[in-house]
This record gives sequence, structure tokens and C-alpha cells, in this order.
Amino acid sequence: MQTEHVEHCSSDRVSVVIPARNEAPNLPHVLEALPADLHEVILVDGHSTDDTIAVALRARPDVKIVQQTRRGKGNALACGFAHVTGDIVATLDGDGSADPAEIPGFVAALAAGAEFAKGTRFDRGGSSHDITRFRRIGNTALSRLVNLVFGTAYTDLCYGYNAFRVQLLPVLDLPSVNAVSSRPSGLLWGDGFEIETMIHIRVRRSGARIAEVGSIEMARLHGASNLRAIPDGLRVLRTIVAEHQRLRQLEFELGREEATVETGLVRESA
Repeated sequence: MQTEHVEHCSSDRVSVVIPARNEAPNLPHVLEALPADLHEVILVDGHSTDDTIAVALRARPDVKIVQQTRRGKGNALACGFAHVTGDIVATLDGDGSADPAEIPGFVAALAAGAEFAKGTRFDRGGSSHDITRFRRIGNTALSRLVNLVFGTAYTDLCYGYNAFRVQLLPVLDLPSVNAVSSRPSGLLWGDGFEIETMIHIRVRRSGARIAEVGSIEMARLHGASNLRAIPDGLRVLRTIVAEHQRLRQLEFELGREEATVETGLVRESA
């Protein structure tokens, strides 16, 4: 699916989507550091067992609370995207590792002509105070693999701090928030941490203009991360393989449609 290029408008409204699960200690810092001129802030609660929702409402009374329909970061983002009413979507985690003050830099990249502004910790002045050496090596290897297979030029595949125009939402083709999984895990493909890789590949496939934006990742303020380096790394690898197969299937179907049209034209001219 190819996207139509959209020009920047000075009145673009920015919607921020923040997935959060048991992030009550971190949310005051995140919400209070957000820029003042946002159109809306959407907090997607992942069935928290702490005071995540109450803390969010105290820190920012105008925050929109959305409940996840399944589990996983991918489903959280899909649920948040379904409630977006702005022109630009920015996504950041609720653990305090992403600096909300960087949002204007992402929006500026869109104003300069990009349609998808992708955060990077490893280029353009970005850095990380959280990633381990092992995870960085894995991220670099997976980034190079995606660049080789899909013709991208990403320097940081597995980073979810992004901003993009809402016209790209159909391109992402995320699982329906209302679908029910038959798997024991309760997850659909695209509900988990593979979501960043999936989004980055599908945006590239759409032909959208992409710009990387340097971002400084901090260590999460409180609590433990849900990230599991080896299982999630293997899940990303599976995603790359699955997306390559999906791309080949789409190209096959497109070729078959074009052949059908050409055959029909030949018959009409005969």
C-alpha cells in the first residue's frame, strides 16, 4: 500500500499515545514534562494493578484513559491509535526512559517534509543510558538485517519513540482491537514487542518519507522493565521473516491483479 504524501500545516494537532502498565511511580515525571501545546494525551492502561490511572489523572486531569483490549505493547498502541483525533501521533513509553521534551524535535522533522520521524539512540546525537552491551549488539545486527532485506537505512530498529502523520495509520495494518485471540497467551501477532519492527518495516514499504531523529534514552525511573532480551530478540527476528513473506505475498497478489487487468484489456481490444 502506497501512501499519498501530505504537506505540513502550521496548525497540525499533536496527539501523544503513552502505553503504561503499573507505571504509577513514573507517570508524574512523564506527564508533567510533556510540551504545553499538545492537542491530546492518550494513556493506554495495560490492566494495571497499581494506581496508574489515578496518578495519571492527578498529574494531568485532561488525559484520556483508554483500556487495552488484550495484552502487549502492540495492542496498547493499537488501542491508543483508535482514539487519536489529531493530525500527528507521537508515541513514547510511560516508564520515564523517553524524554517528552524531545517531541518538538520529532514534529520539526515532520514539518521539514518527513511523514514518519523515527527516533534513534545511535545516530544524530542520540544515546542510551539504559541499553546493555548485549542488547545493543543484537539491535545492531537486527537493524542491519532489516536494512539489507527491505532497503532501509535504520540505525536503531528496536526503539519505539516515533512521531508520524495520521494518514499512515492504515499503512500499519495493526490487529483489530476488537479481535479475540485463540492462542493460550491471548495475544495476536503484532500485540507484543515485535510492534516496533513491524511498524518500521511497513512504513518503509508504504513509500512514506522517513527521517531519523536523535533521542537520548534514560534508564527507567522506577520498577523493572518487561523487556526480555533473548525471547524478544528472537520475536523480532521472526517478525522480519514474517514481514518479508508478507511483502512477497502482497507483491504476488498485485502482480496477479495487474495480469488480470491486462488480460481483460487484451480481450476487449480483440
